[in-house]
Amino acid sequence: MRRVADRPAARMPAVRILARGLIAPLVAGALCVFAFAPFYVWPVPIVAFALLFFLWAHSASPLQAALSGFAFGLGYFLAGVWWIFVSLHYFGAMPTVLAAIATFLLCCYLALFPAAAGWIAVRFSGGSPGRSLILATAAFVLLEWVRGWLFTGFPWLTAGTSQAPESPLAGFAPYVGVYGVSLALLGAAGLLVALLSRGSEGRRRIVLLVAFAAVFILGVLGGLIPWTEPAGAPLTVALLQGNVPQQLKWREDVRAKTLLDYRRMIFEARARVVVLPETALPAFLDQIPPDYLDSLREHARKEGKEILLGSVERQFRGQDFDYYNSVVRITGTPIQTYRKRHLVPFGEFIPVGFKWVLAILKIPLSDFARGDSRQAPLEAAGVQFGVAICYEDMFGEEVIETLPEAQVLLNVSNDAWFGDSVAADQHLQGSQMRALETGRWMVRATNTGVTAAIDERGRIVSRLPEFVAGTLIASVVPRRGLTPYARWGNVPALLVLLALVAVGVRKRSRG
Repeated sequence: MRRVADRPAARMPAVRILARGLIAPLVAGALCVFAFAPFYVWPVPIVAFALLFFLWAHSASPLQAALSGFAFGLGYFLAGVWWIFVSLHYFGAMPTVLAAIATFLLCCYLALFPAAAGWIAVRFSGGSPGRSLILATAAFVLLEWVRGWLFTGFPWLTAGTSQAPESPLAGFAPYVGVYGVSLALLGAAGLLVALLSRGSEGRRRIVLLVAFAAVFILGVLGGLIPWTEPAGAPLTVALLQGNVPQQLKWREDVRAKTLLDYRRMIFEARARVVVLPETALPAFLDQIPPDYLDSLREHARKEGKEILLGSVERQFRGQDFDYYNSVVRITGTPIQTYRKRHLVPFGEFIPVGFKWVLAILKIPLSDFARGDSRQAPLEAAGVQFGVAICYEDMFGEEVIETLPEAQVLLNVSNDAWFGDSVAADQHLQGSQMRALETGRWMVRATNTGVTAAIDERGRIVSRLPEFVAGTLIASVVPRRGLTPYARWGNVPALLVLLALVAVGVRKRSRG
């Protein structure tokens, strides 16, 4: 009887550890999805990260902190990028179970970064909750930056992106980019934990409250400074959204209709520049009937239009050839081309050792060649467009490489791969962050959405509904000048992060 009565008491610590150390951070991480588009509830991650940091500050060991960090990251990414399953299964023809396993394993990999941040925060804090908060903030953001380039990078759902464009913290973007915004966000979360801790009384609480408020005030004030200025009169741009279903896009019996529909949309567009989305015409550029392209050029010449076409190019090399995912200015002389340089693993290129994946995935044109690492903007109607294809616009330091020449940013995408999910809206929010970082307008032409025009403050000026065919006419203002981020990239944010790590380690050595 004594052993039976003792069992609940013996199990309680384990239950509490499970609920506090794993379930709570898992739920907190999952709730962060509501901070991103299409929800835009930007305060959510401040509270969620505060909970995570509290758990880390009171962890019994680095391993326990790592497990809490892993649970947080697993919830964060499962809720945020579950739509990868749609791409793998519905459009890549991967069996349901394999697609689910692949998506889960990717989320597990991504969760390793917050797990490592938790381990670092406890391992090097010397048992001090204050030091843990400093190291947690710096380590998490540093590892976000690593996630953005390791194995070609996956910067999707970077914490700072959740603050674009309405959060006061978005004001840091022109100075220190998205990772600087992440630092401000996590710094606010850490200050919130310190402010609510039991030891925060009297003068210390006042200091923490002032510091917490200062983070938001500085963000607001920073956002008031215009770092760029108009570089000419507004330009009318027509952004075409063909809404061609992904499962039909490359079928021979649909090709003629797609060509005719886009030609009609081009002819009807009342704009100086007409932009078609990524791989808009389902054929290699050299396979498109010459009379079709001639009709577009003749129309453009008569109406004073420029046409930027998302297409697939082939470059022959003897008996073989390379494929390029490109944007081509088919009007004017000479023809200008931008070729995508940051390719999607498995979707656009197969990593070494993974050729066997081609037997499972049925994705057309999944082995593209990379464009040159440095490419000039495309000129259309006298305006320089800095081009990014698909998720290239998630990489801030690559986007700024076209500055200061680029006066407008342009993204062409085909997010039809992810069905009716939040992926397209999340991608849109990434474009909003790029506009904030650079002080430039961003225009987006997509196959199924989200086609939109974004001003230099990251605000959506106009957009088309998803999954409808239509044309968005936007009056875009070319801009010139450089924000501090456009000038220095991620360097200032990284220096601050390294300084915080040094402070934490130094405090530990003195303790």
